[in-house]
Amino acid sequence: MSTAVAPDVVSIPDSPAVRRPKKRWTRFILPVFTIGMIVYLAFPVFVMILYSFNIVENRQVPEFTCCTLHWWRNIAAIPELNDALVTSVAIGLLTATAATILGTFVGLVLGRYSFRGRGATNFVIFLAIAVPEIVLGSSLLAMFVQLNSTKPVGLTAALGFGTILFSHIAFSIAFVAITVRARVQGLDLTLEEAAQDLYANPRAAFFKVTFPLILPGIVAGFLLAFVLSLDDFVITNFVNGTRNTFPTWVYGVQKLGFPVQVNVWGTVLFTVGVAIAAIQVVRTRRSVSPS
Repeated sequence: MSTAVAPDVVSIPDSPAVRRPKKRWTRFILPVFTIGMIVYLAFPVFVMILYSFNIVENRQVPEFTCCTLHWWRNIAAIPELNDALVTSVAIGLLTATAATILGTFVGLVLGRYSFRGRGATNFVIFLAIAVPEIVLGSSLLAMFVQLNSTKPVGLTAALGFGTILFSHIAFSIAFVAITVRARVQGLDLTLEEAAQDLYANPRAAFFKVTFPLILPGIVAGFLLAFVLSLDDFVITNFVNGTRNTFPTWVYGVQKLGFPVQVNVWGTVLFTVGVAIAAIQVVRTRRSVSPS
């Protein structure tokens, strides 16, 4: 009769306690830095919004007395400010439209094709962005002086809406071109080739496939050109003559103390900009999210 032998019992040593990493104070560096930068960048805007409700006589003062809606109800009480703002918006829209059309073509060419002189073209595009505005403004003014030297009218009469518009288009094209080029270089060209394999001609393949894919880049370039034109002061101050835009008018009147309506209009422009940016972000998220 056989007897069963009990198996040896192997003792398993107790595993050491899992050590949790110590919470280090360095993990607070990035959040604190981020919050600090946001406060630093947004603080002047918050001050502008706050002082649009300030109770004063007719000019902005350092002291803040809360609160009134008088300046919001009389936002259009200064005709010169209204004219300057209308000029800025009109030039901004025209600049953004022209720069978007021209810059989109440049971005498409640089992003899709290899050709002799492509490197030089890229260099010129980046040079237009890297050159200080004071250099570009003085060179544009010198060009307008040279073009006007053979005409009987004075230089002041020749400078105005047209010279501002031409100058803004000149420096905005590069920004649109780089934005569109970056979008084009990120595309999958096989999508357009697949459309042509399905008997779509090159024009149909471009407008049905490529154009919708680069449209966010085109819209971003348009908005960028509009904002750059709207807030430009340095170049405009060289070529505006007697025609004022919103930044040049504010600069000219600030020596006497600018009216509170400047804060009101600034708040309106900031709110519109934030709303447009939020709409663009929502549309982008919806376009990339799975249905």
